[in-house]
Amino acid sequence: MSKIIRTQKPSVLPFYAMALVFVVLCAVLPVYKLWALLVALGGAAVAFGVAKKTCPPRVVEHEVPFHTGVEDVDQMLTDIQQKLDTLHALNEALPDPQLSAAMTRMEKAGRSIVESVEANPAKAKQVRRFANYYLPDAVNVLQQYAKLAKQGVRGENAAAIRAEVEHNAASIATAFENQLDALYAAESMDLSADLTVLQNMLKGQGLSK
Repeated sequence: MSKIIRTQKPSVLPFYAMALVFVVLCAVLPVYKLWALLVALGGAAVAFGVAKKTCPPRVVEHEVPFHTGVEDVDQMLTDIQQKLDTLHALNEALPDPQLSAAMTRMEKAGRSIVESVEANPAKAKQVRRFANYYLPDAVNVLQQYAKLAKQGVRGENAAAIRAEVEHNAASIATAFENQLDALYAAESMDLSADLTVLQNMLKGQGLSK
């Protein structure tokens, strides 16, 4: 998913050359006179132009997680990916197989959502609530669960919390999968319409029953 972005960074040498020429000309010319000042300014401008041609911009490469062309979408996808990475790490640390299976479903659906939005940034508005509320809340709950499990906290309250998380994990995973399915709903409708048109065309040509 990460991308290598190349940007051009202008060279500072033309500015140094301009300043140097201006200082030198000011030192040798009576710049208190208008013509001399204009000559100094003109020489500095020429020096800047020449140096800019001979000192091209420097190409800088840096890696970014996402590059959809829409800054806030890139940030949203980065945040989702970080939370999914946290979810993956929690899953690795928790031994309960039923809970682990639900967390695996959550992560799989989340990764697919990221891929879908990255491919079509216009879908970002459909997953804002998922990115800002559902996923962070789910990860927070599971982090608290993992903390209780690691500390070996016992008692009725701790047991009730653990039981509630384990019971609802599958429902959360289903909600994540429904969010993914909703992203493809419009595409599925378009595909169905295209198939209907194709079938009608084939029937019109006597090629289908």
